[in-house]
Amino acid sequence: MTRHTTAWHTTGVLLGFMLVNFADKAVMGLAAQPIMDDLGLSRAEFGTAAAAFFALFSVSALAVSYLTRTVRTTGLLLVLALLWAAAQLPMLWPAAGFGTLVASRVLLGAAEGPALPVATHHLHGWFAQRERTLPTAVLLTGAAAGVAVAAPTLTVVISRFGWRWAFGAAGLAGLVWAGYWALRGAEGPYAPGGAESTDQDMAAVPYRRILLSGTWLSAALGAFASYWMLSANLTWMPDYLEEAAGLGPHQAGALVTVAALAGGVVLVGHGLLTRRRNRPPLGAGTGALMCVAAGAVTVFAVTDAVWLKVLLMLGPMALANVVMTVAQTACARITPAPQRGTVLGALAFVYALAGVLSPWAIGRIVDSADSVADGYREAFLLTAALLAVTGLLAVWRLRPERDGRRISTAGPSEPAPSQVDSAT
Repeated sequence: MTRHTTAWHTTGVLLGFMLVNFADKAVMGLAAQPIMDDLGLSRAEFGTAAAAFFALFSVSALAVSYLTRTVRTTGLLLVLALLWAAAQLPMLWPAAGFGTLVASRVLLGAAEGPALPVATHHLHGWFAQRERTLPTAVLLTGAAAGVAVAAPTLTVVISRFGWRWAFGAAGLAGLVWAGYWALRGAEGPYAPGGAESTDQDMAAVPYRRILLSGTWLSAALGAFASYWMLSANLTWMPDYLEEAAGLGPHQAGALVTVAALAGGVVLVGHGLLTRRRNRPPLGAGTGALMCVAAGAVTVFAVTDAVWLKVLLMLGPMALANVVMTVAQTACARITPAPQRGTVLGALAFVYALAGVLSPWAIGRIVDSADSVADGYREAFLLTAALLAVTGLLAVWRLRPERDGRRISTAGPSEPAPSQVDSAT
């Protein structure tokens, strides 16, 4: 295969990696009702179990991403996929209860925390800087594709074989991906030290210069808001559609699937538009899309018309996903290549905190409200407020071109990883 073909083949394989990643996450939401019924859990207890997934997610994302300075991402991705499978399989044990569920989600979260930053860092090693938006968008459609594939597939598994086999099926999918990657995974020419990397790419700067920039801060907070919404939807949307909107399990599963596909279309469409214009995404445009999504979530929360809720899920609400692509590419743009994995890991550390807080907070809000519908209305309004505030911040501060020039012209102040290694 040519280098271009190999780059896009790698993109496709990593898309599969993210598909399995988000299928793992979707299991809890899809099996929420049978899990709560079988284990006798309240919504608050179930929310605690769902939030346990993120107990070590952020710390692991940062720690493992730091290893990308000295460890090949090909090997890191393989180890992560194997750990996913190992974490899922204990739930097949008939005696596994609430404690095992929490422990397995903690382990799974620790293994999945570094997934996106490490995969993005690896993918960027296959593409030049100005070509990265579209492949990054394709990578992030793994979230949409994962839910789209998982929703109907795991719903059938749950209805025919029970909710425990939903965890087993996700674990087996991880093993299959790991086997293929062990045979075909490889580093790209733009990876640090690769054939197309340059001396300028290797000039490291203090991390504080990057992490205190307006671009990184606004990207991290915008991604936090988007991930809050994503985590809330993965955990609670099926329950909301059944208990508050009055849909049946299969209708709810189908709607979650179509909404996930709509999110994927938005991401790829945005990536194609950016590539056609041959310019990086602007903070003003990204922030405006987040504000539109915030308005859509507000209407979704207060309307009783199911048809309108469906239209909002399939359109304007999906625009919040765009900030995840922009955050990855903007932060990579202002970062020297050897430090890219660590900076993306720090980004994941921040937005993954939403994965801890969102399921837990929404479970508490719904349980403490006068009714399930009232609780979910309050929860969605909180989500809308987060999107609106961080969207306005992105309009003001998300400037990757400006911050990239400022950081690079300030000059390197610390040795590159290769220099550190040689000095020791």
